[in-house]
Amino acid sequence: MRYCSAMKRIALALACTAAAAIGPATSFDSTDLAQDRPSNARATSGITAVEGIKVGHHTLAERPTGCTVVLVDGDAVGGVSQRGGAPGTRETDLLNPLNMVDKVNAIVLAGGSAFGLEAATGTVRWLEEHNIGWPAGSSRVPIVPAAILFDLGVGGNPKIRPTADCGYKAADGATTGVVKEGTIGAGAGATVGKFGGAGRATKSGIGTASISLPSGLVVGAIVAVNAVGDVIDPATGKVVAGVRNPDNTFADARKLLRAGGNTQSRAGENTTIGVVATNARLSKALAARMALMADDGYARAIAPSHTNGDGDTIFSLATGRWNGTADITVIGALAAEAVADAVVRAATQATSAAGIPAARDLRK
Repeated sequence: MRYCSAMKRIALALACTAAAAIGPATSFDSTDLAQDRPSNARATSGITAVEGIKVGHHTLAERPTGCTVVLVDGDAVGGVSQRGGAPGTRETDLLNPLNMVDKVNAIVLAGGSAFGLEAATGTVRWLEEHNIGWPAGSSRVPIVPAAILFDLGVGGNPKIRPTADCGYKAADGATTGVVKEGTIGAGAGATVGKFGGAGRATKSGIGTASISLPSGLVVGAIVAVNAVGDVIDPATGKVVAGVRNPDNTFADARKLLRAGGNTQSRAGENTTIGVVATNARLSKALAARMALMADDGYARAIAPSHTNGDGDTIFSLATGRWNGTADITVIGALAAEAVADAVVRAATQATSAAGIPAARDLRK
């Protein structure tokens, strides 16, 4: 396996508190395409392994697009990290540790570019109907940050995009059960590998992963991957989805960059968005630190990441259901691992749509 030197340093620093505590893990199921990864190195469950977290998807049948709602049972402390050059977001300023409100009721991830932010309105309506929100006099105001990705060019009429009704239905269907992955919800229209011009991308989707320690600490992530770059399995360094050659092999964006080839991509038409959650009890400032560290998972599994054409954003949630001592260094390091795992899952669990092949359809 290939690990960057930074991860080696982290592993050494955390050896007494984390590395020795991580038990054996297996892959989600036999459909995992990255079969050359070691069985003891990946996460075994999705973000709903974090107590207090529910997930619901709604996918539009008319065109591959949709939304995903991460619903908190009650509320959670929230944070955000936004490093991409073309973001589309809602309520991110509220998550700044300098600002008052320190509770989040749901996070919405959606396709549809800026139009898709409307999905959060439907989730707000669902929460209001259930009397969930920040106390404000005689009212409760639901706190629902959101982020979108650009999928308007995938599969037909770009005027078909997530609406408030989609966000309502996704929230209404949210459960603590196994999270569906791939070409669904916010990942329905997601693609990766936009270097080299039109017609060379690979279908991606949404993926989830989690890491649980014997101490009871759990960290999980869910990510919709619509990146300019390729998806790389950090355990092997191999491309698992990305820009395709004419023979449907992967060109490898890293090689294209070094060769000075055609790497043009249109700004603002991409973006990877996600949520990382833990059952630890964190302050708002530490939740922000968790999001910042979790964002490194994007860079490990997407090459290149945080480009001018991506609006990369990741939210963090701390449900506080675990009574153990929260070490933010451990939590943040595990969060980055879970995010990287979820990115790989998003690529390997996707299925073809709108004439765009998924990795599972391409010859190895």
